[in-house]
Amino acid sequence: MRKTPELRIIVLGSGTSAGVPMIGCHCPVCSSTDARDRRTRSSILVSYGGKSVLVDTAPELRLQAIANKVDLIHAVVFTHGHADHIFGLDDVRRYNTLLGAPLPIYAAAATMQTLQRVFPYAFAAPDEVGVYRPELEPRIIDGPVDILGVTWQPIALPHGRTVVSGFRIGDFAYCTDCAAIPAISRAMLRNLDTLIIDALRPRPHPTHLSFTEALDIIADLQPRRAYFTHLSHDVLHKLIEADLPPHVRVAYDGLTLDIPSR
Repeated sequence: MRKTPELRIIVLGSGTSAGVPMIGCHCPVCSSTDARDRRTRSSILVSYGGKSVLVDTAPELRLQAIANKVDLIHAVVFTHGHADHIFGLDDVRRYNTLLGAPLPIYAAAATMQTLQRVFPYAFAAPDEVGVYRPELEPRIIDGPVDILGVTWQPIALPHGRTVVSGFRIGDFAYCTDCAAIPAISRAMLRNLDTLIIDALRPRPHPTHLSFTEALDIIADLQPRRAYFTHLSHDVLHKLIEADLPPHVRVAYDGLTLDIPSR
């Protein structure tokens, strides 16, 4: 088996689709002065071997990139086609300029169809007008895929009527936007160093894991450490962590994690 190099993960966004603070809300979380309670829409950056791969293009992509000094990316991977995970796609045009080349994007077939429908101009052939737009190379994920020399294993996750792609890279896994993790998918998530998992709020939700449901999955999978992501405005960061086991923490925008090679 090919060795996976050391990974660096930056949590660019850790919030639910409405973001935190929400428009017009002045609850204790939305009014919090704790920077960890200010959550842009969910996205991560995965870096290895001098290359960086963006997972999802949140509506705040430009601001996330500036805040975290993401000066260059070499590919984009999509988990699914919901607005909070794709509507920043136009901002990758800056990376086309910096790379001087088209940007490969990876997604399951249904997600790629959504991207091509919503952003048709980003997939058009180069023209002579010089319009400032993304230039993308679509690549379909239908199984384990080599991205810049590292294998990414897609993990099927139910999210309402949508099937979302989680991903395992070496001993790290990212499972956002899911209401469960079926047995066949859990088999791919054993022996992890680090798991980032959807945990929307304390109360149940029809398309997302609650805190208790996420903790039950973590107890079954037994990663060395785990982080909640895609959080709503229901509970302050510091209060959530006060009730969690020591190896389970809450992700926040700007969190950086290093995953050893395997």
